[in-house]
Amino acid sequence: MPFNPDAPKVTIREVTKDSVEFMMENTDLAVANSLRRVMIAEVPTVAIDLVEIETNTSVLADEFIAHRLGLIPLSSLDVETAIPKYTRDCDCDAYCQNCSVTLTLNASCSGAYGNMDVWSESLVVEARHGTDIGKPVVGEGGKGVLICKLARGQELRVKCIAKKGIAKEHAKWSPVSAVGFEYDPHNALRHTDYWYEEDIEKEWPASKYAEWDEEGAAKKKEAFDYNAKPKKFFMNVESVGSIPVNMIVERGFDELIRKLYRVQDDWKRLDNPNKTNGVAAGYGGGWGEGDDAAYSPQAGTAWGSSAAADGWGNANAGAGW
Repeated sequence: MPFNPDAPKVTIREVTKDSVEFMMENTDLAVANSLRRVMIAEVPTVAIDLVEIETNTSVLADEFIAHRLGLIPLSSLDVETAIPKYTRDCDCDAYCQNCSVTLTLNASCSGAYGNMDVWSESLVVEARHGTDIGKPVVGEGGKGVLICKLARGQELRVKCIAKKGIAKEHAKWSPVSAVGFEYDPHNALRHTDYWYEEDIEKEWPASKYAEWDEEGAAKKKEAFDYNAKPKKFFMNVESVGSIPVNMIVERGFDELIRKLYRVQDDWKRLDNPNKTNGVAAGYGGGWGEGDDAAYSPQAGTAWGSSAAADGWGNANAGAGW
């Protein structure tokens, strides 16, 4: 396939263990912002959703403990295969192996002096056929998230049910801590009106992405174009650790493609009401209604050229009180 300089392109500028910075070019603002929103709210992860508290003699209320447990990041790399169903789609009464992971915590302070810290590393996951799904994210050499402190004679025993979900339902399922998003760092399009007293250049220093956008710097010196649109978009994705940051971006693209093909399929159904199965060109045939797997991109799908440097019993955990 010949190289098309006007085709959408992703350039990776910096990658670390928990973050990635990249630039999208030759695409629309709506597409770039849609990717940002999908990565924040529609990439599935695992989070504690139900908490059954057997014993809690700490100074924290049951609801407080349940809330803290719900916000602990859990390993979700294999979430699509290890937990194939959402609870709302499962045939079980409450939860089962197909839609949840069970964790337990048993902690008691019997020391003669001082308090005892209870960390998320103390959460034990029931066997999941050799996968790390649901395992608390603790970081390198860390202990994870501090759940509570116990004084001598105090005890905390809980059973947690972690379920698959997306951040559209609750923020605890978000795989990212933040997604930075910026375009037109030189403000050549005049989308931002800066207030300043004397010198705008000194009072509003350019962002670090300004050096990535040489074209924008040149346009700023030219006559203003009312019809100009942004073509370069800069993103900084930070992971909470439940999913590697590169997988968050890839799964964000995958989910965006699924959404577009759902729309395409719905239009085809409107054009032909008697058609029961939609067909998407390049995706290998038809699918039944509600079958997300059929919308999944094929392995190796190209995204354009890239340059890489290489509570209480059954309390709803994580809910705001």
